[in-house]
Amino acid sequence: MSHTVHPYSHRLGILRDWKSRWFSPKGKFKEYLEADVVIRRYLEKKLKGFFIADIEIERSQKALRIVLSTSRPGMIIGRAGDGSQKLLADVKKLLEKKKLLPAKVELKLDVKEVKSPESNAAIVAEMVVDGLEKRMPFRRVMKSMLEKVMANRDVQGVRIFLAGRLGGATMSRTEDRKLGRIPLQTFRADVDYSCTKAVMPYGAIGVKVWIYRGEIFDKDAQK
Repeated sequence: MSHTVHPYSHRLGILRDWKSRWFSPKGKFKEYLEADVVIRRYLEKKLKGFFIADIEIERSQKALRIVLSTSRPGMIIGRAGDGSQKLLADVKKLLEKKKLLPAKVELKLDVKEVKSPESNAAIVAEMVVDGLEKRMPFRRVMKSMLEKVMANRDVQGVRIFLAGRLGGATMSRTEDRKLGRIPLQTFRADVDYSCTKAVMPYGAIGVKVWIYRGEIFDKDAQK
């Protein structure tokens, strides 16, 4: 009997670290978890098209720190940091409105640059969605994306899976393309995974991307 396991959670504590890092005082877990969900949903919606790779949240007694990983940091930070300040103010306003930000807690925002966007599954999935929403033929989008990803020196395998009314067809179907290898069961294999959807006039198309970046033998080499 086989079960499909999320490649990220499968490697938690081995190659990967948690995306939310905090300990809650007694009776505060529900509030902290809700705040995390609100922050993530707001930023994913607000920064659509900015190629966000990751949203990490860290908490201490006096601070709540949001770390954004993106391939376009300049677009988020803006001139003289205006963009990031406005974004931080919007998040703070939202949390205060929902009463999810304690009075003495300082909100901080850090923006990190992703050096190699073609080897990041979340960014590649966004690129595929971008192509599909611009009405480009799905086979061409998949082929060009596979070649672009495999041109990266770090990447040893890539798989792109689409599901839905591809090409506006009456019946939904799936399309799967793969280059190289994707060892999903090997714990030390650095497999990045992302799942998103392209919103089309005739319905949503699901997009899944797996990227294999070789094996890691040193636990501290990759978070």
